[in-house]
Amino acid sequence: MPKMRRKADLPTKICAACGRPFAWRRKWARDWDEVKFCSDRCRSERGRASSSMPKKRAS
Repeated sequence: MPKMRRKADLPTKICAACGRPFAWRRKWARDWDEVKFCSDRCRSERGRASSSMPKKRAS
């Protein structure tokens, strides 16, 4: 059985829609280089944003 990896050890990217970081998932193994969005919601919302800059959340 292969050794488990921590999520922190996996490669990450920044979502092109929301600007948040997201980690590698097994279902993206074959096309990780082409993955640009963290979720289906971000992928579908990409054309609807009024500006190309991600919105910052208030802390």
